[in-house]
Amino acid sequence: MYQPHPSQRLTDLFRAKPYQGARPQDAEFVFIGLDANYDVDLAHGRAFDSVLEYHADGVEFWRHYGVHHPFLLPGYRGAGKPYHQNFAKIKLPPEDAGRVSFVELLNVPTIGGRDLTVKDLDPKHLDELNALILGGTKRNVFLSDKVAKLMRRSGRFRWLRKPIANQVLPVLHKVGATTVYQHLHFSNYGVFQKRMTMEAAAIAALAAAKPESALKAR
Repeated sequence: MYQPHPSQRLTDLFRAKPYQGARPQDAEFVFIGLDANYDVDLAHGRAFDSVLEYHADGVEFWRHYGVHHPFLLPGYRGAGKPYHQNFAKIKLPPEDAGRVSFVELLNVPTIGGRDLTVKDLDPKHLDELNALILGGTKRNVFLSDKVAKLMRRSGRFRWLRKPIANQVLPVLHKVGATTVYQHLHFSNYGVFQKRMTMEAAAIAALAAAKPESALKAR
């Protein structure tokens, strides 16, 4: 069983917007994680106001501060920073903020590091994620192996193949213009660094191929 974060303000923001960054329905790059995990004392630190600002409007936050997440602002030393440091190596510019969404299988913020089970997950939220992917819109969806395994165990993503080992961004599914990739979790380090660097470059190449409609809108 997961531990919900004690901050009611943070929880309320998650319930209103169960994602980070752009709305998943509007994004071209959707990174699906297990849960949004925060330090238990986050609400008592100086980073909390930045976190609340980010969750209120993640797209505007990125454009204003030049970083995609408040954990990358100067002075933050808490948990979660390595994940976002690794994501930042993709080197997406702030003007791409509206193209990127982070959404979790668990739609409430948590503390601690306990493994999630299918019983922890909201079936309605999972069905919305399933519909998002199967809609076939031009979109790239990224899952780590643990995320893919839990999605398969839920029984709501029967189209999803088993995770593939030792490849750079293997494709797990394609439907319409949507492609589902497997990637290394951004918290990995050490022996995985070479592959993570290759995956960051591959994601950057996908992002560089901007659709004509997006170019016209700028």
